[in-house]
Amino acid sequence: MTAPADLEPRFNLRRFLLSGDGWPYLLVPFIPLAIILELVHAGATPIFFSAALGVIPTAALMGRSTEELAARSGPGIGGFLNVTFGNFPELVIALFALAEGLQEVVKASIVGSILGNILLVMGAAMLAGGLRRDRQRFDRTAANVQSLMLLLAAVALVMPAIFELVAGAGLPRPTDRALDFPGDLERLSVGVSLVLLVTYAAGLVFSLRTHRDLFNPSHDAADHGGEPWSVGRAVTMLAIAGVAVGVMSEILVGSITEASENLGLSPFFVGIIVVAIVGNAAEHWVAVYFALRDKMDLAVNIAIGSSAQIALFVAPVLVLLSFLVGPFPMALVFNGFEVGAIFLAAIMADMVTRDGESTWFEGLQLLAVYAVLALTFYFVA
Repeated sequence: MTAPADLEPRFNLRRFLLSGDGWPYLLVPFIPLAIILELVHAGATPIFFSAALGVIPTAALMGRSTEELAARSGPGIGGFLNVTFGNFPELVIALFALAEGLQEVVKASIVGSILGNILLVMGAAMLAGGLRRDRQRFDRTAANVQSLMLLLAAVALVMPAIFELVAGAGLPRPTDRALDFPGDLERLSVGVSLVLLVTYAAGLVFSLRTHRDLFNPSHDAADHGGEPWSVGRAVTMLAIAGVAVGVMSEILVGSITEASENLGLSPFFVGIIVVAIVGNAAEHWVAVYFALRDKMDLAVNIAIGSSAQIALFVAPVLVLLSFLVGPFPMALVFNGFEVGAIFLAAIMADMVTRDGESTWFEGLQLLAVYAVLALTFYFVA
């Protein structure tokens, strides 16, 4: 006996196009394509684009697997899983770049992820969600806490650069591949990284235990498509996604330098714009999807929370791991463009979330700032 028509699952085209559970999987064929192109030693440009597109579905699968595990683990463990694996693709890409000695590309991708989440993602979410509404509202307290964390991280990330600017030889240039800084800067970077990690751990306690009601907005059943996964399936998919992210990241990083030369782009632009967007693409669309459903709490949490996690967790972890991976340790010394961009992102995040409301025009202004920064980075020789 067939189920009544009104009980049959219906294909939701809008959700397929806007959420992270649909369109990213159309890009799965680029995973084997990138591997084949790498094995036959094809040109760097097609390898780079194939691997970049192949990262997107692996990141989407990792996000879905993590959400399914989180839903069955309780709010504490679930929240820890989300924050741990939320930026795993960017971390893996950066590790392979460190191994290749592309430290300036790594730092550019860190700044690019912060900029992309604050300006591009939150801007697109506010614009898309506000077009048919007078204004949208979100929890001001939670947003302000995350904005303050981001501002703290901005100060910590910038101080080693100021130290080098005042007492050292000057900031690195955007065209540099990697620079071996003096031992005092390495020690300063380690100290700053430890402070950021302690702050990040305290933030986990604050958001997952003592004030978790602020950071866990309710989801509707419609926010997650399809049948829920079993724990075994979620763990299996997470493992597959982790392996796929690693393979795609290695191929992507191996082709960055030659592909950027072929395209007439600087590795700095590729790191701060292209790699940053690719690593967060699925998550970006999820934020826009929630904004369209008038769930700005979730959209803002995704945008600012991901930026804070990059600054407070990913960046310091990469500094510590650089003592084991790569030709020499990576110091937290950003170039002048990156220093300015970090502070601009932190200030913009505070300004647009201070009142707990958003409009489409605020989103447009965030996108305009991102476009200006991208144009500036493009013209860096």
